[in-house]
Amino acid sequence: MELVVKALAGAVMVVIIQLLSWTKQPYLAGLAPLFPTFGLISHYIVGSQRTVADLKEAILFGMLGLVPYLVYLATLYYLVDRCALLTSLLVATLCWIVVATILIVAWGKI
Repeated sequence: MELVVKALAGAVMVVIIQLLSWTKQPYLAGLAPLFPTFGLISHYIVGSQRTVADLKEAILFGMLGLVPYLVYLATLYYLVDRCALLTSLLVATLCWIVVATILIVAWGKI
């Protein structure tokens, strides 16, 4: 049942993003994915099953996890009027993967 609730939360977010993209303020569709839907789920699970120190570590790593997303957005912003949309999305996603991998490897060494 817990997995169904999580899947439903994701589906609801997709519908909200789609609806927002049709409004007079389509930029709001860019804000919707930043609602901490999955952060809430993650922090609840870690916070209820692990120590406070583990939860704080997950929160700190989540804050640093904003860096790959910022790189993704900056790359997409730069490329979207220079390349096809799918190419821009692919390159931005690859940049996200590279920066996220660097973050994970660096975190493991700290």
